[in-house]
Amino acid sequence: MSSSSASDGILKFATQYSLYTGCITFSFGVIGNVLNLLVFTQLKLFRTNRCAFYITIESISNLIYQFLTISLTILTSIYQDDATGRFFIWCKFRYILGQTCAVTTLYMICFTAVDQFFSTNHRLNLRQMCTLKLGRYFALIFICFAIIHGIVAGSSYDIQPTLGCVPSIYAAVQYSTFFFYPILVGFLPVIIASSFSILAYHNVRHIVRRQLPIVRRKLDKQITAMVLMRVIIFVCLVLPYVTYRIYTVNFPTSRSMPMAYAISRLIQAIITSIYITNFVVNFYIFIIFSPRFRRQVKLVLVKKCWQRWKYWCCCINNRIDPDNNSQTELEENI
Repeated sequence: MSSSSASDGILKFATQYSLYTGCITFSFGVIGNVLNLLVFTQLKLFRTNRCAFYITIESISNLIYQFLTISLTILTSIYQDDATGRFFIWCKFRYILGQTCAVTTLYMICFTAVDQFFSTNHRLNLRQMCTLKLGRYFALIFICFAIIHGIVAGSSYDIQPTLGCVPSIYAAVQYSTFFFYPILVGFLPVIIASSFSILAYHNVRHIVRRQLPIVRRKLDKQITAMVLMRVIIFVCLVLPYVTYRIYTVNFPTSRSMPMAYAISRLIQAIITSIYITNFVVNFYIFIIFSPRFRRQVKLVLVKKCWQRWKYWCCCINNRIDPDNNSQTELEENI
């Protein structure tokens, strides 16, 4: 088999792999993140909870990222690559939107871990320091930062004849190599999320000693366990991609070397599929490791969504709205 035909075969396999994994992750990602939004916005138990607020923002960011990745998947199936090396505007917009969503998602995980540490702390002043209003301000400020950062960083990408869509400014390459990938989306969120989730888990183990309502204690234990498992999976999925991106930014593979380019495309497809899983798995982690969350999902789907669907489809004009007090009591007791 000639080198040319071998490289073509590898490229074809990488394209097929990206297409199938992209469709699978998109399907599971949309379903999981939509269900997350339903649970954390429909249950009154979560409406005033700061961690639920951050998870809601993360789910919205994940949904946007999922539609970006499925667009790249469709373009890969058409052009045999993601078309960023063919269209100038798409080259920049793909990285602007991708980096904005990635930074938002990663740091919403950090916000969740930090907030849970303060919420479960034995010191009253620390618990009272973090409020939902303050959390909304911090989230809004950080989202603005992520958007501005994405625009500035994505604008540095340009199309090179043999390399495709890569940073065209030397300072941008240095920034990506020494700050963005290793620190901003690498070790900094990993250290923040892992440290504070472990501290929150330590706090919640001693929560029984504090005089708190049983509903609050159950909710703190539930969310702390969910956040801890989310952070563990997050660390495992992000580190390989960050390492790979640092390498590719410094040593991009030229299309003039078909075999090396084909192998790099295959490695990129595999590592990217692992990384994209980070934007898919939050709901499935919660539902696997939290029996209470499974009951809450069932409550939302059966008691809320199903009842509304029956009302809309069957046009039951004499429908009586459920008692809010009994609904709240049901949520607290599950």
